[in-house]
Amino acid sequence: MDDSLITRRGFTAAGLAAGFALAVLPVSAETIITDTDGIDAEMVRVPVGGGAIMSAYRAVPTWAGRGGSHPVVLVVQEIFGVHEHIRDLCRRLAKWGYYAIAPDLYFRQGDATKVADIPTLVRDIVSKVPDDQVMADLDATLAYVDRDGRGNVNRAAITGFCWGGRIVWLYSAHNPTLKAGAAWYGRLVGTPDPLHPKNPVDLAGQLNAPVLGLYGGKDDGIPYTSVTQMREALANGSKAATDSKIQVFADSGHGFNADYRPSYNAVDAKAAWKQMLEWFKRNGVPYVPHT
Repeated sequence: MDDSLITRRGFTAAGLAAGFALAVLPVSAETIITDTDGIDAEMVRVPVGGGAIMSAYRAVPTWAGRGGSHPVVLVVQEIFGVHEHIRDLCRRLAKWGYYAIAPDLYFRQGDATKVADIPTLVRDIVSKVPDDQVMADLDATLAYVDRDGRGNVNRAAITGFCWGGRIVWLYSAHNPTLKAGAAWYGRLVGTPDPLHPKNPVDLAGQLNAPVLGLYGGKDDGIPYTSVTQMREALANGSKAATDSKIQVFADSGHGFNADYRPSYNAVDAKAAWKQMLEWFKRNGVPYVPHT
């Protein structure tokens, strides 16, 4: 499918800024905006533990999927929450035939999109989100998709970016029915704390689904030594672990898929996106774009 069919540019700066987290402004004039032609895209309400309701952004193809339902991709937010970039990624995935849904995994701790600087965001919201809460909320999201009937949760994958990239590794070790994961520049190694007792390197050997790691060789926050540690851990793990792969893009830094930021590397982002789609297809979560 031609990329030109799913994106459009040329919006004013004010128009582009709408829906983006305050901490990322101003956004680039080259920000990709994906339309909703052929897809149903909206915010929805997902019941979670304790009787709470979590909001999520959902994008679903309007054409019929194989067997009447579409393969599912959980989309896990950056540290900035479910802002416009994450919603746009859901729309892009829906254009490829996926039921894509991005739950607001910080909703109990606060609205990340309304915080104007990254240090405050990390201190007041992100650091207070427990890993076990995230795992349960992702489970609840898949249960919601199953009830909706348009997504086939037996063909489910997960992808995530930055903060969400780390979550991809954790959820792939948590959910025994997941088919595949794609982790974009998520932290691999770190110091544990009570809310975050394990890091991906600690769980690498327990993966239930193979993960494709997409990392930047110039990422100052994730040194190559961390990638090496993770590769070694994967090599000594489960079959899903040994089937996993980490691709390092030598010329990119952190956030190379974030087209609204200066970190964007269009060449590597496009190549990594293609690798992700093929990874999902190879592992039982096939893309079926509308023709």
